[in-house]
Amino acid sequence: MADLSPRLVRAVEARYRRYFASRPATPFALAGADGSTHTFGAGAPAFTITVLDSIGEKALASLDQLQVAVAYLRGHLDVEGDVMAVLAMRKFFPDFHPIAWLARFAPMALRGKTEHDRRSISAHYDRESEFFLTFLDTRHRCYTEGLFVRDDEPLEDAMTRKMDNAITALDLKPGDHVLEVGGGWGAFLEHAAGKGIHVTSLTLARESEDYLNNLIAERDLTTATVVRQHLLEYACQRRYDAIVNMGVTEHLPNYRATVAKYAELLRPGGRVYLDALAMRGKHRVSTFMSRYIYPGKSSPLLLHDYLREVARSPFELVSVDDDRHNYYLTCREWARRLDAARDQVVSRWGDPLYRRFRIFLWGSAAGFNTGLVQAYRWVLQLPA
Repeated sequence: MADLSPRLVRAVEARYRRYFASRPATPFALAGADGSTHTFGAGAPAFTITVLDSIGEKALASLDQLQVAVAYLRGHLDVEGDVMAVLAMRKFFPDFHPIAWLARFAPMALRGKTEHDRRSISAHYDRESEFFLTFLDTRHRCYTEGLFVRDDEPLEDAMTRKMDNAITALDLKPGDHVLEVGGGWGAFLEHAAGKGIHVTSLTLARESEDYLNNLIAERDLTTATVVRQHLLEYACQRRYDAIVNMGVTEHLPNYRATVAKYAELLRPGGRVYLDALAMRGKHRVSTFMSRYIYPGKSSPLLLHDYLREVARSPFELVSVDDDRHNYYLTCREWARRLDAARDQVVSRWGDPLYRRFRIFLWGSAAGFNTGLVQAYRWVLQLPA
């Protein structure tokens, strides 16, 4: 059993004074497995970090974000209370790992761009679909933000509104042909095909391909097709009436090549619907995120860079909407559902996977809520 060493308390206390010198303070507590506690700041602690052994103590004393996150992942630290409050102050723990940052891009040089993308996507998505279904909405299984009319609206209704919004924005009607970039678990494919729209869904994950093909067979979606191929390698004999990309732009950081591919695949007069999470600086994801959640070169959208490539292309920008609050509400609900399914997740897939996605989902909610991360939804049109 671990207690709280004076060295650990002094290190955290000094960091607490520096970090909150110019921002509103969040009181929190440290606890040892033996029951000893120490509170930092005034008032009731928003959360308690429990040090379970000497490995957890060493990681916490380092004040290094990656070491602390990995110690939690491996069960050397635990968190009780407001998990989102912990992750909202993630910069309390510095994240300076230049070698790890460079290592994100070295495999791409060795394997080639599209093969690297396949491996990176598989690292996140090629696990049992049932795991993701423990926290996604039950109606559409959509793995990107919904569109809410109020903060307490059911996630399922927000996702239905999102599907309908995309179909309206693209001016789709029965018989139209749509290319979907990233099929996920069939949210748009099922919704659009159910309205008589022809959908060809691209995916790089074998698990997603299998899930979508089973869905098509079970629901008799005769206007839906799945192709496991990279967008930049895909070719078709007829141009599409529209293209849908929900949450995949982060995995296509070569904006110029991507926009050019859309122009190649889309008929004149056709539209592209996109949404993505965004940041002010490209590649500024945390070391933990790039190593344990989305390995490789995937990075949040840089909207001004993307729109610069749109301006150089034949496309016209039809609309841009701020989706940050929608994404916050979505991630908060996903995190709540994951926590509610904790026993099932741990029993079937292990405690480390539960902890990894708990950091990911609550951390994403905190990022959107504080403005550290943004999100946008936009529509392009190829002039007739």
